[in-house]
Amino acid sequence: MKKLVRTQYDRKLAGVCGGLAKYFGIDSTIVRIIFIVLFFLSVGFPLLLAYFIAIFLIPNEEDVR
Repeated sequence: MKKLVRTQYDRKLAGVCGGLAKYFGIDSTIVRIIFIVLFFLSVGFPLLLAYFIAIFLIPNEEDVR
């Protein structure tokens, strides 16, 4: 069973994009590019707010083990 977690080793900021990439089985670079494109298309704030909420809602990879 797959669990959504923030990655410990594939992180640039908080591991949210790396965790999403691992959960969906795709490259983390693709998730980060999608995040950046959506960031500029949505004028930044809504996606940035969602990212910070995800930091607190998605558990860290080492905390789940």
